[in-house]
Amino acid sequence: MSSNWLLLFLGGVFETCFAVSLSRAQQTTGIVMWAWLTFFVIAVSLSMYLLYAAMGGKNPIPLGTAYAVWAGIGAVGSVVVGIVFLGEPATFLRLLFLSLLIFSIIGIQLVE
Repeated sequence: MSSNWLLLFLGGVFETCFAVSLSRAQQTTGIVMWAWLTFFVIAVSLSMYLLYAAMGGKNPIPLGTAYAVWAGIGAVGSVVVGIVFLGEPATFLRLLFLSLLIFSIIGIQLVE
């Protein structure tokens, strides 16, 4: 795995962080809400920078591939956090389509 793929993976992790922090901000008020929103701004900034960095450098990842993988990692991460930590349902169909998304992300990386 090249360093650009590692940057892209980390960007996807921070995408999960910003999605979760936005959800948590919606569920709180006052200073706690502002703390979650501050974390959101930091996470979205890091996520975007890492996506940007993955598309440059010595072994750049093409835009279409980078964006699809980045968004997919964020989507998978958000669903997993929702199921494991936020009590969202883990239905058969939800897990089936989550698996398809994971295999699609791997497939996009393999054909790159």
